[in-house]
Amino acid sequence: MNYQITPIRNDFLIKVRQAGIDDQNQPVVTTVAKGGEPCRDVLRRANVGEELILASYCPFSKAGPYKEYGAVFVLANQANESVNYDKFPLSTDSINDYFGEILVLRAYDEKESIFDARIVTPANAEQTIGEFFQQAQVDFIIARFAAYGCYSLRLDRK
Repeated sequence: MNYQITPIRNDFLIKVRQAGIDDQNQPVVTTVAKGGEPCRDVLRRANVGEELILASYCPFSKAGPYKEYGAVFVLANQANESVNYDKFPLSTDSINDYFGEILVLRAYDEKESIFDARIVTPANAEQTIGEFFQQAQVDFIIARFAAYGCYSLRLDRK
């Protein structure tokens, strides 16, 4: 595919880990993982006992009616894990799979306005991503977890 997962902003990770403040300038919540929390920085589910930060994150750069913030979990301490940003994190039937059964994909144009949106499963996510990126107007795609609406990742054209 001709897209890449955009890593969570490094300035955000530094700010939440060192200053304890998120993208809405509010204090973060620190917690210990019960296991299964989606860790945005490493694109996997948390293991029981890992230290986590829950914070509000904004993947948008322009003001406008579609600019949104979303709750994210990140590891409290930087990990030296390898993360594949070239492949959508589809299910491998592991307890650490990033996505569950349903997610929301929203396609945005260069003005950061919504172009299209769909509710998908991991099985048909790549097909929908491909269809969105076939549209010249689509600049990037945001994925959110369906049940809680938390921000999961951003896909940008390569």
